[in-house]
Amino acid sequence: MNRSMGLQTVFRAVIMGAPGSGKGTVSGRIAQSFALKHLSSGDMLRANIEAKTDLGLLMKSCIDQGQLVPDDVISRLILSSLRGLEQTSWLLDGFPRTVAQAEALDSVYDVDSVINLDVPFQTIRERLTSRWVHLPSGRVYNIDFNPPKKPGLDDVTAEPLVQRDDDSPETVSRRLKDYERQTQPVLEYYRSKGVLETFSGTETNKIWPHVHAFLTRKIPGNQQAMGKA
Repeated sequence: MNRSMGLQTVFRAVIMGAPGSGKGTVSGRIAQSFALKHLSSGDMLRANIEAKTDLGLLMKSCIDQGQLVPDDVISRLILSSLRGLEQTSWLLDGFPRTVAQAEALDSVYDVDSVINLDVPFQTIRERLTSRWVHLPSGRVYNIDFNPPKKPGLDDVTAEPLVQRDDDSPETVSRRLKDYERQTQPVLEYYRSKGVLETFSGTETNKIWPHVHAFLTRKIPGNQQAMGKA
């Protein structure tokens, strides 16, 4: 593997969680608290497509034809994006999504921890289906904790709010089922390797202290100091 005495301060982690699990919020806090570079696979894919790299063009043709991008193409693209970060501690978000992708990552890098956010699907469903948007401005309301002053209307313009297709109850349920089916084998793969750490709860602010405490114990001393600074 790529680990040597000189690289023992490098920490590499993967974060997993269903859409609406608070993964983006937790990733941001980890990056800020522990000086890890947050790497989003979606950002890497978009950057390659925009830059018209060979892999980016290959992926775009798959997407344009409505095909799934093959595991080996996604893996090559992510691993090429990670090249040059040998001395960098990172948090990988959105990859791997299949066991084949996890094996490809393992063939090049030791993953120290896989952080799995386990939020009940019922909670996520309520969280996402409560979201309404004022499309012209992008203002987002949540019926539960940030409702509009007048039901169904934007606070500023009084124009009607809409629910994005992605947030409709049927779509949310389908996305959650797809996520579970796709990622269960990946979670089992990392569990068998002894690197999976699952954090369960219904509120990001209550899950976060447990994630923080875990990483404080796991991350090499020099980065803990940076995290506390």
